[in-house]
Amino acid sequence: MSLSKLTNIHHAAYRCRDAEQTRWFYEEVLGLRYRAALTFEEVSGTDIKREYMHLFFEMEDGSMVAFFDEPYTVKPDQFEQKDSFDVHVAFEIDNLEDLEVWKRKIKDARIKCAGPVDHGFVKSIYFYDPNGYQCEITCRTPDYTKILDEEESDARKITREWTEKTRKRKEELFGAEALDKREVSEFYHA
Repeated sequence: MSLSKLTNIHHAAYRCRDAEQTRWFYEEVLGLRYRAALTFEEVSGTDIKREYMHLFFEMEDGSMVAFFDEPYTVKPDQFEQKDSFDVHVAFEIDNLEDLEVWKRKIKDARIKCAGPVDHGFVKSIYFYDPNGYQCEITCRTPDYTKILDEEESDARKITREWTEKTRKRKEELFGAEALDKREVSEFYHA
């Protein structure tokens, strides 16, 4: 029996400050379908008692972005604006001209919005949600496949070169053992 391939992202989940504030942004501003609001009294897959809500917002392809509203262990600084290198979510549209329309819609909701930024294979606009996560709306350019096919052919070589270039600094920060680790032994860390 062969192993099923991973076909898509079902959902990516993040913590939110408030379910209603998050619902407003993702349903009313971005227009996503508010698919589910589930409440739980313990952390799924564990015996840890912890009351929380799990919200799901669905896109046209069935993939979802989800949030946890859990006000008992959360700290206010968790909702400071995150660096886009740490976490951001990119939503895709299929019409380049609509990037400007989306930018106006975001700004009309009194949300700062930057771009469009031309990345070669995509063009994108950027803004933050109420939880401090950067959001991106992106659209593939006409050369999308050509550019990525060219990039794919060199990806491993470029990664090796980058690893060699940055290894010393990363060893200073994290230690060689952390960089060479290829297992994750803990399931849940409270």
